Amino acid sequence: MRICFVSRRYFPAISGMSVYAQNLLRELVAAGHDVTMISQYRGDAFGTRVYGGGPPPPVPGVTVIGLEQIGEQTNGDFERDIDTMMATIRAEHAKAPFDILHAQYGYPTGWATQLAAKAIGVPTVVSIQGGDGHWVGSCCETHRVAMCEVLAHANALLIGGASFVAEVCDRLGSDPARFTIVPGAVDTSRFTPGSGDHAGPVRLFYHGRVDRRKGVLDFIDALGLMRGQGVPFEAVISGIGPDVDSSKARAAELNLSEAEIRFTGYADYDTVPDLYRHADVFVSPTYAEGFSNTILEAMAAGLAVVSTHSVGVSDCLRDGENGLMVQPGDVPALAQALTRVIEDRTLRERLARDGLEECRRVYSWGAVGRQIMDVYRAVAGSRPATDFSGDLPHDPTCRFRAEPHLL
Repeated sequence: MRICFVSRRYFPAISGMSVYAQNLLRELVAAGHDVTMISQYRGDAFGTRVYGGGPPPPVPGVTVIGLEQIGEQTNGDFERDIDTMMATIRAEHAKAPFDILHAQYGYPTGWATQLAAKAIGVPTVVSIQGGDGHWVGSCCETHRVAMCEVLAHANALLIGGASFVAEVCDRLGSDPARFTIVPGAVDTSRFTPGSGDHAGPVRLFYHGRVDRRKGVLDFIDALGLMRGQGVPFEAVISGIGPDVDSSKARAAELNLSEAEIRFTGYADYDTVPDLYRHADVFVSPTYAEGFSNTILEAMAAGLAVVSTHSVGVSDCLRDGENGLMVQPGDVPALAQALTRVIEDRTLRERLARDGLEECRRVYSWGAVGRQIMDVYRAVAGSRPATDFSGDLPHDPTCRFRAEPHLL
């Protein structure tokens, strides 16, 4: 098949979206598909600082087209960038027709893809990502209508887990029968356990977007409680995001030393497996996920995981079985769980061992790639929906127009 994959962001931006796209593209090329990726990217200094930016790099076997988010990075003008995506899809289709349009994220990429499909007559598959369910659609009437139209009219909807289906349907009124659950996955050949031998305190590791919505400030507050109770630890916070400065300020307020907490900043994805191998416990105090790539990476790297009873996480973790879980935002409970996994080596090793075994058995990209390609085959040759308006109500109050990088 000839597939057009439309990505919200790709490397050099480090995110779960980039990892998902990288692995899926590899599986599609290996299966013999003709793949074009059209990826948005931030090109401005601010967007690059908080998320990573710049044009996407070449991908073996894939035609890569980068589109700078000019509208988004100037004044939150998503409509301008949607028009650019639509025009690019149509131009590439005119050169050689696509069989499938696959959008990553319901808005803005899913909406752009739905509009392009209406014009060129190609079926659409849309992967609903974390922000689609947690924030987009509850932000303003413009994006609520756009999300509802995508959820109602895409030929197929992919989503990470049952808890996320429930949240999306509760927020946006979609029919749960419309979704195909395809869990997250991890490349277990890249993410492998380290030796585990080291002198010093247990090493706690946070990796990903440095964002209060991911619980990074809660993690730092929990470290402050543990320090006051005399619990030894070494903590690393890896990544960039909108709350790097806030996180460093919070650590300074709590008098956490450089020996207790280090901020290592942007990590090139090739270096990430080694970062996990130099840790003992992965900490993800997130408030919500679509399906957490970083938790799967940590499990594959043989780390014990401490996270939350939150949407997306509860689909892959079970408290006391393959991780420890607390309620999002409960800092004392987070500090208690971290103390427990630090002080109980037997527990820490059992959680790591059971998580690794489950990750290798259930969350391989080979299996997940086959599921997605089965969906392609099921919708190939279908007509896209055309019984919807391409016009959206204009709601200027949307908070993402002022802070579009958070979408």
